[in-house]
Amino acid sequence: MTSPLMKQQTIVTLDLEGVLVPEIWIAFAEKTGIPELRRTTRDEPDYDVLMKGRLKILDEHGLKLPDIQQVIGTLSPMDGANAFLDELRSITQVIILSDTFAEFAQPLMRQLAWPTIFCHQLDVAADGRIVDYKLRQPNQKQKSVAAVKALNYRVIAAGDAFNDTPMLGEADVGFFFHAPASIHAQFPQFKPFDDYGELLTAMRAVL
Repeated sequence: MTSPLMKQQTIVTLDLEGVLVPEIWIAFAEKTGIPELRRTTRDEPDYDVLMKGRLKILDEHGLKLPDIQQVIGTLSPMDGANAFLDELRSITQVIILSDTFAEFAQPLMRQLAWPTIFCHQLDVAADGRIVDYKLRQPNQKQKSVAAVKALNYRVIAAGDAFNDTPMLGEADVGFFFHAPASIHAQFPQFKPFDDYGELLTAMRAVL
């Protein structure tokens, strides 16, 4: 058996929502009964348009960060996600690259045994109102993969949405996981999977 240390020349980068955990905004939309909040990066390629629209809706309904965090506290990783991530981390290093926010991610990271995550931050007023959001940097997923490759690592990536495609394209190997057929049709170069076992087998084959 190959030692895990021998696998450190390759790093796997994974999206979070839709790949390992449920979509936070969809869960919040269901809780609040606001269908407009169901819109995600699977629907809107422009993240700035998406987030500005979300913040406008939150203000219109008087919803604040604690309201969202309360819903996040009820979420759990997808069935099989923990076992998949544990097995993957036993053979290589893993970084979660997400367009979520640190204020959202902590309860979910706890349930996933604290993997490394790169994400963004919110600008929150003293009363809990979300005033704005602060990107780590624009297109941080693609730039993170490029930075890791500059350190002479190979990168294997998996994601499910429009905002993951720059990451998948920058990686040495990119896969879709749980991606809608409409998105896969636009990016047929990324092989799609819907089963953790099959994705793990595909990743093992290119590690």
